[in-house]
Amino acid sequence: MTTPLLDLGQPSLWLAAGNIIFNPVFWNIAARSEYRNKVLTKLAGGNAYYGCYCLAITIFLLGIGRDYLYHQALTAQPTYPLLQHAGFQVLAALLFVVGNTLVLSSMWALGVTGTYLGDYFGVLMDERVTSFPFNVCENPMYIGSTFSFLATALWYGKPAGLALTALVYLCYKVALQYEEPFTAQIYAKRDQEKKAAGPRTRSRAKKEL
Repeated sequence: MTTPLLDLGQPSLWLAAGNIIFNPVFWNIAARSEYRNKVLTKLAGGNAYYGCYCLAITIFLLGIGRDYLYHQALTAQPTYPLLQHAGFQVLAALLFVVGNTLVLSSMWALGVTGTYLGDYFGVLMDERVTSFPFNVCENPMYIGSTFSFLATALWYGKPAGLALTALVYLCYKVALQYEEPFTAQIYAKRDQEKKAAGPRTRSRAKKEL
């Protein structure tokens, strides 16, 4: 009897899939609610930075939970012998190193507020980050995370891991369709306000002279 590639009867598989979908949905809803209604800032006593830090901690913990459920799901899933070839093990190690390098370096370049949606709190960066890893790929955090999921799937030889990795990739692609235009809108509004304030500022300076 042929061993199935996926055991769809395992609840852990669906729990991991549900968590993978939930996380980007949650942080997008939370961030937009903050932008429109300042919900988290109000809960943090009116301090936008504290509100952003609270969201950062929440997203970080949700990420840890997601990774745990992913590993638990893979443990209960069938192993495919072909994926246990040494070549896939080497590829998995390379993907893991590259993936984590992209994630950690992008976090370092953006800082806490830049990484965890600080622009929705009004904590905007002075200019676009173009240094590594953003000079290598456009969304290094999401690409790096996807690489790490794929690396784990290959390392343990689990086809279910490949399926869940595809779901991670799809969720990130959908999330970007909402995040990138909205973030661009936030910065465009900031730039417009700066331009509008510029002439008034120069006019006041002339009057003072």
